[in-house]
Amino acid sequence: MLQIRPVSDLRNKFPEIERIVKEGEPVYLTKNGYGTMVVMNLEQYAVLTDDIEIKLDEADRAAETSTVRYTHREVFSRLKKKIG
Repeated sequence: MLQIRPVSDLRNKFPEIERIVKEGEPVYLTKNGYGTMVVMNLEQYAVLTDDIEIKLDEADRAAETSTVRYTHREVFSRLKKKIG
């Protein structure tokens, strides 16, 4: 079940939030009725970000060995073509 809680629950009900997150369920936090952040366990976060970190490291290495630079318009134009 989707867990949506007020951000004050981080302070007032931390053990409960921690238990939910450790069980693998993200907790969506709201402030004044609007979504503000998501709390998730480290394994879930790693699944979401590890590939991105690897690709960014590859891009940094490629940039070190090349003098070619692209504008943001060129980059996004190429991405839009690849996406569809």
